[in-house]
Amino acid sequence: MTRPSPDPSPTSRPAGGLTAAVPPPGCPAHEPGPGGVHRLYGPVASADPFGLYERLRAEHGPVAPVLLEGDVPAWLVLGYAEILEVTRNPRRFSRDGRNWGEYRAGRVGAASPIAPVLLWGPDCTHQDGEVHQRLRSALNQSLDRFDRRGLRRHVQRHAHQLIDRFAADGEAEILAQYAQQLPMLALTTVLGLPEEEGPRLVRASRQLLIGTEKAVSADRYIQRTLGELVTRKSTDPGHDLASWLLAHPADLSDEEVVHHLRLVMVAGNETTTNLIVNTLRVVLTHPRFRGSLHGGRMTLPAAVEQVLWDEPPISVCPGGFATQDVELGGQHIREGDVLLLGLAAANVDPAVRPAPGAPMHGNRSHLAFTSGPHECPGQDIGRAITGTAIEVLLTRLPDLRLTTEPDDLSWSSSTWSRHLDALPVAFSRREPRGPSGAGVTAARAGATASSPPEAAAASTVRRGAPHAGPTRAWRALRARLRQWRLHRHG
Repeated sequence: MTRPSPDPSPTSRPAGGLTAAVPPPGCPAHEPGPGGVHRLYGPVASADPFGLYERLRAEHGPVAPVLLEGDVPAWLVLGYAEILEVTRNPRRFSRDGRNWGEYRAGRVGAASPIAPVLLWGPDCTHQDGEVHQRLRSALNQSLDRFDRRGLRRHVQRHAHQLIDRFAADGEAEILAQYAQQLPMLALTTVLGLPEEEGPRLVRASRQLLIGTEKAVSADRYIQRTLGELVTRKSTDPGHDLASWLLAHPADLSDEEVVHHLRLVMVAGNETTTNLIVNTLRVVLTHPRFRGSLHGGRMTLPAAVEQVLWDEPPISVCPGGFATQDVELGGQHIREGDVLLLGLAAANVDPAVRPAPGAPMHGNRSHLAFTSGPHECPGQDIGRAITGTAIEVLLTRLPDLRLTTEPDDLSWSSSTWSRHLDALPVAFSRREPRGPSGAGVTAARAGATASSPPEAAAASTVRRGAPHAGPTRAWRALRARLRQWRLHRHG
């Protein structure tokens, strides 16, 4: 991409040849970067990312020039159809960061805060062709080995344990005390990590996606922790993703296994945390949404899909590097240019959505998990964790309510995502349920020494705490929600 001129005068032309409208002096909400190109990072973008996306759409159409950290030029794809064109044409839009013109020219290196997300790595998201197919099939087949019901029981156990810590207080900050902790507790089991690693990995994975100066050191910590895990699992395999990737016929190297574990952990934790808290925020702050859920006209899975349309957990993600000059959305994309996918913007594209916030009634055609061969491989696990987390919380605390006005909630944003800073709630005090997971402990103890490690661990997952069937669980949840509605509205 042509680098923007440092002259921010009204006659400056951003990449792509379109004239940028320069706002009046002293108007920080519309202040562009060098050459009149809007920055996708920093305080202006963070203050109102959705507003920025719409300004870019109005100024440039479905594909807009933007600047990344360090004022590195990029294209942001805002149109729904244009994102599908990028994601479904890997030959024209490579995921291999070594094709990036800015990297080849030496203007972006390993120390850049955007390097961990965009530069090449030995995982399926940064590969093309046969290599991508080999790695992606290994990851998909390994993830498919997890018993979803067993995973839900595991999430239920941890959810009850976390709720027990604050149930007697009558109040909690549900983001920090619940939504940020539960996904990583579930993912440590999926990956094969000890549970005590969870809190440190939560902090590190968030730093990585926020893109601060700590991103590189956080990435090193994550890779070191996962490297130690792979070393252990090479000699002591179990019923977990690390062991299955190591044993897969695709013959992944240790480095490839580490990077795929990193991919699942970082992406899975951040997206699931955001999806849990965003869904809870909507349930607690939007009467129509809450009433539809309470009255049985909307199921919890359908509610989650609506939130994925309105507030996708990842707003922007890498789309690829142009392998040739190409026209896209009225813009001339040059070979080597980087394209980012504006998932949040595409979900409200007027070409596919009558209006932002319009009910989508369980429609799964949103782009929250992208599309094409690089579509998120762990989305069903994320949905399972999210649905179970919310179901347990609302069943345990049916009179859950916000302790602040909805308009007083604050957000933080980065290039890649937007997330709540806190979700303070109150509820009637309740006694903790007490120690849980006894069934899991018993199952472990019951595995004989001669049993294969995978069989012993499988018994842990499949013989956990008693689990009511879906019909019974939903009946109980809806009954609690009706009680909650009566309590709230008299």
